[in-house]
Parts: sequence; C-alpha cells; structure tokens
Amino acid sequence: MNSAPINTNTKGVLYAMLTALLWGFLPIFLKISLEEIPPMTIVWFRFTFAFLVLFIYYLITDKSQLKIIKRPPMLLVLAAIALGVNYLGFLQGVNYTSPSNAQIIIQTGPILLALVGFIVFKERINFKQTIGFGIAGLGLFLFYHNQLQTFIQDTNAFNTGFLWVELGAVTWVIYAALQKTLVQHHPAQLLNMVLYGIPALLYIPFADFSAFANLSLSGWLIVIFLGVNTLVAYGSIALAFKYTEAYKVSIIVTMNPIITLITMAVLTILEVNWIKADNLSLYSFLGAALVIGGAITAVYFSKRKQKA
Repeated sequence: MNSAPINTNTKGVLYAMLTALLWGFLPIFLKISLEEIPPMTIVWFRFTFAFLVLFIYYLITDKSQLKIIKRPPMLLVLAAIALGVNYLGFLQGVNYTSPSNAQIIIQTGPILLALVGFIVFKERINFKQTIGFGIAGLGLFLFYHNQLQTFIQDTNAFNTGFLWVELGAVTWVIYAALQKTLVQHHPAQLLNMVLYGIPALLYIPFADFSAFANLSLSGWLIVIFLGVNTLVAYGSIALAFKYTEAYKVSIIVTMNPIITLITMAVLTILEVNWIKADNLSLYSFLGAALVIGGAITAVYFSKRKQKA
C-alpha cells in the first residue's frame, strides 16, 4: 500500500535524470555537428523534427487538439520566439567557445528565472537564495576571467560566444516565465508542439538545405540524435514535474553541466581528434563548481519554500 508514492517519486526522479543526461551530452553533439552543418540549419532541423513527431502524434490520437495551430495564444507565440532565440544563442556559444564553456555560462538562466519570479510573480527570495546568487555570481566571474586567459589568442571569439550564451539564457527565462502561465491552461506536450513549430517556420529562410545533400552517415545520426534529444528531453522534464516535486527536478536538471565537464575531460585525456580538447584550468573548474553550486542552492531553497 505504501509503495505507490515511492514508485511515483522514483519515476519522476528518473525522468529528471534522463533530461539531465540528454542536456549534458547535447553541447558535445552540437559541437561535432557544426563540422558539417551551419548553426541556423541545425536549429531548424531540431525544431522541425520535434514538431513533426508531435504533430503526427496528435493527428493520430486527438486531431481536435490541432486547432491551437490556427490561433495560438499570443503568449505562446512569444514563448516560441524566445525558445527559438535560446536554441540559436546556446548553439552559437558552443560554436565560438566550447561545450563546457556554454554549459557553465547558461547556468545564469535559473538564477535570472528566480529573479523574474521575485519581480514578476512576487515570489519571495530568502537569505539562503541570496547566498546562492552570490556564489553563482562569484563563480561566473572566476570562470569567465580564467577562460578568457585560455582564449587569450582569440578573446573576441570567447566574448562573442559568451554574449551569445547570455542571450540564450535571457530568452530561456522569457520562455520559462511564459510557459509557467501557459501550462496552467494547456497540456504541456501540446504547447511543446507549437513551441517547436513556430521557430521551425521562422528559421526556414536561414536554413541551408544543401548541407544535407553531402551529409555523412555519422552526420545524419548526430542530427537525428539532436532532434530526438529536443523531443525526449522536454517531454521527460514535463513528466518529471508530474511525478515528483518541482524542486527535486530543478536540482537534478541543474547538475547537467557536470556530465558535460566529465565527458569533455575524458575526451581530452583520450586525445580524440573529432572534437577540440577543453582547456579548463583549476580555477576554471573551481568557478564552474561555484556556478553550479550557487544555482542549485538558489533553486533548492526556492522550491523548498514553495513546497512548504
């Protein structure tokens, strides 16, 4: 009799772990895909793949739900545009810097979202959350300063990548804040279908379809993985929130950069030739740890307070 809540909670944690795993490997596969496909084309393919799968799903299971495509709520349109910019911003950050750099810098997103919650949704920020913000801010400064020294021969590229990722973080906050309102009135997966469909349309003029003509088998496998990653990661996090507490999901997902850092460290040690090695100093790792730790602290005490 008492096993059901435990099983449900475990299910939610597993879905959150799947999302963290997919997002942890995502920037590495994005970096590899950039060898054969332009950034705009990658973003277009990811959105188009995910949209088509959900569209076909609703076409078969509940065609009446597709009416949202004809007249989507304005907030949903804005959220979709924000998500479209988020995808491009993060990818360009990976393009100009590295997977590890992009993953650490994008962690300013959860911090900014908490601040939006305080300003827009009138959520309270407690002292422990403030400490988390401070730790993350210190870590970001330390990480940025040390990585700038690593990219000393091309600081413009690093700064450009940094700004792209920050743009991605800001637009993700806009998307998440709007999604928080929209999900109260519409099913999460239905929203996701529109969220993928609008950017897919917007990026068509900028996509280079000729890139697919000479794409290698490994290239096709990677872009298909990127499409599946988009679909499964966002679907899994929606189910995670359904089965377990929001603060647990947020903490698990926020730890996804650890997967990226460990994987890139292993690849650097193995000296593989299909992805550029990461050059993270001890201080950069310390800065990364502070950013992740600060973000987790802020998220944990925010969600715990709401749960209470």
